Amino acid sequence: MASMTVRNLDDQLKSRLRIRAARHGRSMEDEVREILRVALAQEDRTALDLAESIHRRFADLGGFEMPEIPREMGREPPRFDE
Repeated sequence: MASMTVRNLDDQLKSRLRIRAARHGRSMEDEVREILRVALAQEDRTALDLAESIHRRFADLGGFEMPEIPREMGREPPRFDE
């Protein structure tokens, strides 16, 4: 397992972390692990495929109907029996 050190943590933030950890019955270190675990799990759930990302970005602008494009027959397929 990896470990890391967080330097220059604001005293008020550290105090809030200590209180939150106590409220959850954890050490401050365990509380930080849980906060990171939850935050990164939420990030994974919001990962969308490209089409869904585009849809959500433009959904507020309303829908758009593509005009129907008439299809034409392409060229005759090649014949190999001659």
